[in-house]
Amino acid sequence: MKVLIIGKGGREHALAWKIAQSPRVPTVYCAPGNAGTALDAVNVALDINDFDRLVSWARKEGIDLTIVGPEEPLARGIVDHFKKHGLRIFGPSKEAAQLEASKVFAKNLMRQADVPTAEFVIFDHPDAARNYIKTREYVVLGDGKHVSYPFEGYKVIVEDGVKYLLDGRHRVKVSPPEPMVVKADGLAAGKGVFVCCSTEEALQAIDHIMVREEFGRSAGRQVVIEKKLEGEEISVLALVSGNAIVPLPVAQDHKRVGDGDTGPNTGGMGAYCPAPLASPELLQLVDREVFVPIVHAMRQRQTPFLGVLYAGLMLTNQGVRVLEFNCRFGDPEAQAILIRLKTDLLELIEACLDNRLEAYLANGGLIWDPRPSVCVVMASGGYPGAFEKGEVISGLARAASIDDVKVFHSGTRLDGDRVLTDGGRVLSVTALGETLEQARDKAYAACSCINWRNAFYRKDIGHRAISR
Repeated sequence: MKVLIIGKGGREHALAWKIAQSPRVPTVYCAPGNAGTALDAVNVALDINDFDRLVSWARKEGIDLTIVGPEEPLARGIVDHFKKHGLRIFGPSKEAAQLEASKVFAKNLMRQADVPTAEFVIFDHPDAARNYIKTREYVVLGDGKHVSYPFEGYKVIVEDGVKYLLDGRHRVKVSPPEPMVVKADGLAAGKGVFVCCSTEEALQAIDHIMVREEFGRSAGRQVVIEKKLEGEEISVLALVSGNAIVPLPVAQDHKRVGDGDTGPNTGGMGAYCPAPLASPELLQLVDREVFVPIVHAMRQRQTPFLGVLYAGLMLTNQGVRVLEFNCRFGDPEAQAILIRLKTDLLELIEACLDNRLEAYLANGGLIWDPRPSVCVVMASGGYPGAFEKGEVISGLARAASIDDVKVFHSGTRLDGDRVLTDGGRVLSVTALGETLEQARDKAYAACSCINWRNAFYRKDIGHRAISR
C-alpha cells in the first residue's frame, strides 16, 4: 500500500513514522518532507498548495491514501480536490475546515450550538476595534462625567504602575481594562493571537493584524476580541467519523515562547501526554458539551466533519471554555500522542474514512503505551520573530541513541550528509518514561546532545503536572 503524507513539520514526521510501522508495510511518501522524514519515508519535492500537481503525481504513482497534516491546504480545499479526482484522502472538507480557518466562523457556530467559550465581539474595521478597546479604560469624574482613553484634555500621571487622571485639584484612579485577547480571523501559524493586559497592547495588536497585515490580508480582514480566560489549557483531540466521536489521550501544550509561560505566543514549544488534569469525568463533560454539539451543528449545516477535531480548552473556575478549534492533529501534540499509540494508525484512519470506526474500536479499542511522554521543541534563535536558516545541526545520532527517545524533525533540510535548520521550530525531541519526570529527563538529556548556533528551548515543559 502506498501512503502520501502532506506537509513538512514535526507532526508530519510523527505521522509518517507511525504509519510506516503498520503490519501492512506501506510505502510512505512525504510532500515535501524534511531531513527527518527522509529517514522514515520517501520525500517528494511537491508544493502542498499545488493541488493539480499533487493529484497528478498521486495518480501516476498509484497512491492509495493521502493524509493531510497542516491546516493551510485543508482550508484551501485539498480534500475536495482529491475526492473530485477519485483519490482517497483523510481530512475535513474546505467548508468543514472553516472551524479552524476562521475564528469568526468558529465563534459564531459555538454561540449557535451553545458551546461554552469566552465572551467576544467581532470587528471588520480597525477604527471600530480601536474605539471598542479605548472605551474599556475609563474614568468617572466627580460630576459623573465618563471619560475614556486616551483622556484628551486631561493630565494623566502614573504612580506605582497605576494611572491617575487629574481633575482640577483632585486625582481620580483610571479603571484599567480587563485583559483582552485579540485574534486574527484567519490562519496565522499560531502567531495571530495577542494576550493584552493594557489598552496600548490591544491597540498594537489591532495594528499588527489589521493595519500592517502581518499575517496576510485575508487573515486580518476581521478580528475577534474576547475576554481573557484564567486557568489551565489542555488539548483534546478526537477522531470524528459519521456519528462516532473518539477522544484521544489529552495533551497539554506550552504556547508561550519563554519559561514560566512568558513572551509571545508560538505554534507550541512542547507538550506532554497524558495530562493529569483530564479525569474521565472531565472527558465525558467535554464530549457532551463540546464535541457532540459542534459536530451536530456541522451536520446541520450540511458540512459534516470527518477527520481529527482538536479542541483547545481552558479549565476555568466557571467550567470548561473552548479557546479554539483546529481541524487536524496538533503540533507538538501529535508527537506526544502518537509516540504512545500502539494501535495501527493506518487501520484506524481507514476505519474513519469507511465510517466503521465504532465497529473497529469495538473489536479491541485503542491500545496505548501506559508510559507518559514529553515533547520538547528546539527552536531557532529569534523565533517566533525573525530567525536565521541554514545552521548546521550536530548531535542528532547521539540523541537518538537514548532509549525511548525519538527526535522528530520540523524545520530541517538535507544538504548532502549535513542536516540544516530550515524553520523556526526545528526539532521535536520526544521521550517516553515510566513517570512524567523520567520522560522529561530523557527528553532534556537528548536536547543537551543537540546543538546549532543560537538554538534554544524551554526548560520547564511539563512543569505544571510535575509540580502538581
